[in-house]
Amino acid sequence: MTATARTATPDRTDVIVVGAGPVGLLLAGDLRRAGARVTVLEQLTAPTTESRASTLHTRTMEILAERGVLDRLGPLPDGGPGHFGGLPLDLRTAVPGHPYAGQWKCPQTRLEAALHTWATGLGAWVRRGHAVTGLHQYPDRVVVSGIELGAGPRRFAASYVVGCDGERSTVRQLAGFDFPGDDATLEMLRADVAGIGIPDRRFERHPHGLATAHRWPDGTTRVMVHLHGTPPGPRTGPPSFDEVVAAWAKVTGEDIGHGTPVWLNAFDDTTRQADRYVKGRVVLAGDAAHVQMPVGGQALNLGLQDAAALGHRLAALATGRPAEAGAGLDDYDRLRHRVGARTLTGIRAQSRLLLGGPEVEGLRAVLAELLGLDQAQGHLARAISGVDLLPPHDTQGAAA
Repeated sequence: MTATARTATPDRTDVIVVGAGPVGLLLAGDLRRAGARVTVLEQLTAPTTESRASTLHTRTMEILAERGVLDRLGPLPDGGPGHFGGLPLDLRTAVPGHPYAGQWKCPQTRLEAALHTWATGLGAWVRRGHAVTGLHQYPDRVVVSGIELGAGPRRFAASYVVGCDGERSTVRQLAGFDFPGDDATLEMLRADVAGIGIPDRRFERHPHGLATAHRWPDGTTRVMVHLHGTPPGPRTGPPSFDEVVAAWAKVTGEDIGHGTPVWLNAFDDTTRQADRYVKGRVVLAGDAAHVQMPVGGQALNLGLQDAAALGHRLAALATGRPAEAGAGLDDYDRLRHRVGARTLTGIRAQSRLLLGGPEVEGLRAVLAELLGLDQAQGHLARAISGVDLLPPHDTQGAAA
């Protein structure tokens, strides 16, 4: 078949999901569970091996358990009590006695692999090496055009398209969503390093900045470091290991330059949220809809909870079934936008408390006193854990 012929008639499905990360794969599996045909388009030709997120919260654990994905992951280690801007916060107080109270550790690579097996086992079609380049909405469908790497142009048609393609979302840009917010003012460097032996640290504050270190079971050590008074610079890629080494030495006085970097990354406090999550037949979920500093693992959890709230709603519309009251895309838009806005506000507060210099010490002292009150601790723990807006058993996500 010639390239011209391949682009003439688009492949047809019910829903196209752009992005095969955890959010896109969870959504694809939910769509298939509800009877919708789904094609996932992913630009990467193979799953990422980058470490990325590693924390799962109570609401997310419920979502994964209800779908049988938690069993595929096997036993997960307890992630400890949690924090709010570096101040101790026991997340188990969110839902005392709940089997998934607290937080749990699972590397994103492991979660993504389990979700891929689950979603494709249900019949989701994941097509890697497909870069989306165009999107056109019609009254009854959306047509997505792109490039299949190594093969040429392709076109796909569906009743709906969902952008789960991250903070630089092509879908969001092509569909013309507004994406207001604030640019970065604070930055943190992180790396997984082999061959170093330094003490574990948890948000250790020093005159020149903040340092965190945790040794993984495989012997590598994750280091995270922030330098006070150093604004984020323009980046086209991850920081160099030399940059991480220099920052770590200035903050802690330790030399980790003899180690071997396995993964390098920088993240900042850029905060943006799409003005809406639904525009005609195009929907956003995860970091395509909101960008935030990944404090306490909330970014991944927020995105997975978006997907869980969207799947059953979208499947009903895509397959022509009547939507239940309160289960349409307008409800998804309204509810998840509200949850996202509230979460981003909390993350902004945490970012300042965590990475601020001496000027935030008074705020930290006052908040530490408040967190000694059961009511205050429970309130924040429920918000972070994702269980404050719905009963724990509501694993369809209809209320949030």
